[in-house]
Amino acid sequence: MDSTPYAGLTPDAILDALAAVGFEGDGRLLALNSYENRVYQAWLDDGRVVVAKFYRPQRWSDEQILEEHDFALELAGEEVPVVAPLAVDGATLLSAGGLRFAVFPRRGGRTPEFEDPSVLEWVGRFVGRIHMVGARREFASRPAIDIERLGREPVAFLLGADLVPPALRPAWTAAVDQALEAVAAAFDRVGSVRRLRLHGDCHAGNVLWTDAGPHFVDLDDACNGPAIQDLWMLLSGDRAAMTRQFCDVLAGYEDFVEFDRRELGLIEPLRTLRLVHYSAWIGRRWDDPAFPAAFPWFGTERYWQDRILELREQIAAMSEPPLGPL
Repeated sequence: MDSTPYAGLTPDAILDALAAVGFEGDGRLLALNSYENRVYQAWLDDGRVVVAKFYRPQRWSDEQILEEHDFALELAGEEVPVVAPLAVDGATLLSAGGLRFAVFPRRGGRTPEFEDPSVLEWVGRFVGRIHMVGARREFASRPAIDIERLGREPVAFLLGADLVPPALRPAWTAAVDQALEAVAAAFDRVGSVRRLRLHGDCHAGNVLWTDAGPHFVDLDDACNGPAIQDLWMLLSGDRAAMTRQFCDVLAGYEDFVEFDRRELGLIEPLRTLRLVHYSAWIGRRWDDPAFPAAFPWFGTERYWQDRILELREQIAAMSEPPLGPL
């Protein structure tokens, strides 16, 4: 894989790519905070402001990206407040200079105040509507949430690439093995749950708030999986705080979709998989110059000591009963 896939993505190249598909820029660009892809806000001659998202090569196939776009458009068609791509002559996946990209309308907003129960209930209603649409069918090409993809494969990569410092490798390996065993046991206890199309990365940074309510951005991690994946990242704090927050979210969510309480047993296992996958994600992208600049602490002994502690905390959390009562 090319370690510098965006080397040719200069401001002129971005403006040329947009102009080639009918979005004439006035020269102003603003790089937005994105590492996996490259995302730019562009001001157009006609006064509009759009967001251009250049996809990382070789991460997603065309079919997978188009499934993301189709899901966003399907949600928008049901008046769910998601930011869907703009079509150019019927196409949402565009290309220029060997890079694939999409153009989105700019939607402003601020971080939701999740300490407000009414905000959580409002967000819960719209997540419920996302899931009502998502339950119609599964993605055919996009991945599913599972232990192999999010747990075992990342561990094999980190060990194979010698990214864990030798002095800490035995302790980290023991902790991550025990953690993944606990994840597998938790999935077995919960049993089979319904899979549906998900936002996949539904945290506060991907929910923007305006006076009209929330809207959802960045479906880049859309996947098949259990409903709880789009709910647990809305929670924070200690167990009591998360229980209160989840009750508020659920009050809105269940206006549209019934929630299977068994899935509460997947919150800490899913958190564990996200933490393991995160380290491998940084490691896999380390040759991209944006990553050492953004994550300079990766690879230090302190970083991996913290990961060992984190995994031990997750092992303890997975031994506790699920959130409740609800």
